[in-house]
Amino acid sequence: TGNGKGKSTAAFGVMLRAWGRGLKVVVIQFIKHNKAMFGEQVAAKRLGIEMIPYGKGFTWNSKDLSEDEALARNGWEMCKEKIHSNEYDVVIMDEITYPIKYGWIEIDEVVKNLEKRPKKVNIIITGRDAHDDLIKISDCVTRMEEIKHPYTDQGILAQKGIDY
Repeated sequence: TGNGKGKSTAAFGVMLRAWGRGLKVVVIQFIKHNKAMFGEQVAAKRLGIEMIPYGKGFTWNSKDLSEDEALARNGWEMCKEKIHSNEYDVVIMDEITYPIKYGWIEIDEVVKNLEKRPKKVNIIITGRDAHDDLIKISDCVTRMEEIKHPYTDQGILAQKGIDY
C-alpha cells in the first residue's frame, strides 16, 4: 500500500517467483482493462499465468461509475471463487483497495473470506489506502513511500515496458 510506485510490480515479482517454483497463480486486476494489454498481461499470457482484468481504467476517467462498480463486484466474486477453489497457491488481488475504499466491496466480507481461506492459499493485495482491517489481518504489509516520481516531478510520461 502507500502512494509510492511499485506495489503491483512487487506483486508481479512474487507472481514470477511462485510460477518459477511450480505454484499455481492467478491475478485479478481491479483497475486495468484488457483492451490496452499492459506488459504484465502480455507476460502472464506467454507464461500461462491466469490474469483477469476487471476494470475500465482509472475511475477518475470514468463516465459511468456504476459500470466500474459492477466490474469491481464481479472481480470480487471471481476472487472468492479462486480463493476457495483449492486450485491456487497464490491469489493476487491487484488494486482491490480502491473498490474497498469506494464502498463497492464490503471490507467485512473481504476480511471474512481471507480469514476462511484454505491454509495453502497465499493472498497478495495491492493498492493505495489499504483499509486498517486488511492491515490488521495481514502477515506482511509494506508501505511504498513516494520520494520522487517521473510523472509529477519531471513531466516524464509513462513508458511502454517500464510503467505499463
